Amino acid sequence: MSQTDGIFEQQLTQMGEGKGFIAALDQSGGSTPKALLQYGVEESEYDGEEAMFAEIHAMRSRIILAPDFSKDKVLGAILFDRTMRGDLSGKPVAKALWEDHGIVPFLKIDKGLADKENGVQMMKPIPGLEETLAEAREFGIFGTKERSVIHEANAEGIAAVVAQQFEVGKTVVSCGLVPILEPEVDINSATKAEAEDMVKAEILKGLNALGENENVMLKLTIPSQDGLYDELADHPRVVRVVALSGGYSTDEACDRLSRQPKMIASFSRALAEGLSKKQDEAAFNALLGSNIDKIYQASL
Repeated sequence: MSQTDGIFEQQLTQMGEGKGFIAALDQSGGSTPKALLQYGVEESEYDGEEAMFAEIHAMRSRIILAPDFSKDKVLGAILFDRTMRGDLSGKPVAKALWEDHGIVPFLKIDKGLADKENGVQMMKPIPGLEETLAEAREFGIFGTKERSVIHEANAEGIAAVVAQQFEVGKTVVSCGLVPILEPEVDINSATKAEAEDMVKAEILKGLNALGENENVMLKLTIPSQDGLYDELADHPRVVRVVALSGGYSTDEACDRLSRQPKMIASFSRALAEGLSKKQDEAAFNALLGSNIDKIYQASL
């Protein structure tokens, strides 16, 4: 399912103008055991990587197929590479998301974080990126997500992180997809507010250097100063600014997000908070529906 027949334009409109949020279902190899533990699956309950990924795929499928996980509140979903290659209701996951649920599919493309230097963690190299992006288009993926982390207000480190984000993002754009640039600021940073001011300034520089058809999305930590990123959201090269939950509880993340008039959620851990493999369908669907509603309301 490559992007044809006006699908890309429909998805672009939905991401730019729709009411709702993006579900982040993209835990990778390193974070999967932690995500499964939160879901009530102990490491002793699966043997080896294949079994681990089968468990997380079952969890993600259960979330996607829940009645409240619908385009009325969920605009898009970010997938891990293995999830993109998996099946949902007999179709590739990205195709099922769009065709059956009206939800725009994204792909996480970063390969994890480099060691900390200058107060930040850059992305590791992404080998074969253009091949991955061409394949993603064939699967029906609309956009990508790539994450790096900022631990302190270090001007040199932050400039390097944002420059790398835009460099990767321009490659994504050149391959016909829309990148979500994610220079996350650690919520526990002692210099969080100062770092966010620096991040905003560097992002504005990057946006102003983009060409007319080079459009991006931004995924940012909910800022300490309410409305800090409104100027970014209004930039003509920005499709949408979305927020990560960053370790906040669902309630705190939603409370903080509700004070940001031009950000919508892109939550992972906060979306799945309280869900357990051991819950029956009624209890699972009710709790997920409650989380979805809180996140949706905070995104309005």
